[in-house]
Amino acid sequence: MDTTTMHRVFIDGQEGTTGLQIRERLQGRRDLQLLEIDPERRKDPAARRALINEADVLVTCLPDDAARESIGWIENPKTRVIDPSTAHRTADGWVYGFPELRPGQRNAVRNARRVAVPGCHATGFLALVVPLVDQGLLPRDARVIAHSLTGYSGGGRKMIQAYEQADPARREQLRGPRPYGLTMQHKHLPEMRAIAGLDRAPLFQPVVGDFYKGMLVSVPLFADTLARPATPAAVHELYASYYAGEPFIRVMPLGGQGALEDGYLGALECNDTNRLDVFVFGKPDQILVVARLDNLGKGASGAAVQNLNLMLGTPEATGLE
Repeated sequence: MDTTTMHRVFIDGQEGTTGLQIRERLQGRRDLQLLEIDPERRKDPAARRALINEADVLVTCLPDDAARESIGWIENPKTRVIDPSTAHRTADGWVYGFPELRPGQRNAVRNARRVAVPGCHATGFLALVVPLVDQGLLPRDARVIAHSLTGYSGGGRKMIQAYEQADPARREQLRGPRPYGLTMQHKHLPEMRAIAGLDRAPLFQPVVGDFYKGMLVSVPLFADTLARPATPAAVHELYASYYAGEPFIRVMPLGGQGALEDGYLGALECNDTNRLDVFVFGKPDQILVVARLDNLGKGASGAAVQNLNLMLGTPEATGLE
């Protein structure tokens, strides 16, 4: 292929967990040219600025402030941006990079100059809550509770090292699940509330487990607090209709039939995919909806690549199957 026809992509911050995953997914693609920075100059502003303005698409795998700085260096009007950081998920002028979320969202991503990749917890939460809100089943003023169990890679390099390089005494302490975000100010809360269209932020309880990746996000519902009467079967049908035809979202059989192991729901079955599984459990007065995904796949690097494919007009599943 003539390299002049290839799309040029620069991953600013490719040494981090998400950046490495995105780079791995893009390597070997014949439609892309990955712009590489000399490792000795990766913190050199001039070297980074030059590559940023040479790229057709800049991917900012950086902390929030560094992502803002990197994007601020864009002078080339043709350079588009995909930002996996928290910095722009509710910012004006940015498209939220969840193509399946609502009708028209996929086309918005295709045409966007700036795309913010959703947070991993937010991806699971919004996949469950947005259909209920948009279809008028969950009131916008509802008091929503969400729980999320995630692998430790969700905390980035520092947390990965804490789990994988701990001394034996500390390692034993890390075996048990650990709730966090106990100030009720988790960084994903603003997008969870704003993108779902809720009047108030959910009460959100994340938990990190002693496994590398994979996650389960669950939202409990009381039938008598919904906007209209609904059974678990009705909620399941709502999701099945809402996500019909989506290649990366599977609505699993009602009650998890065939997907449970002795009554247990595993968190790892979507690992190494860009898939998100939706489950509905319950009885007449109580309903539990659960999303399962890879926090480094649909929750991060897979979502970034899916958005990149849409923005470049290539088949959406390229590099994700």
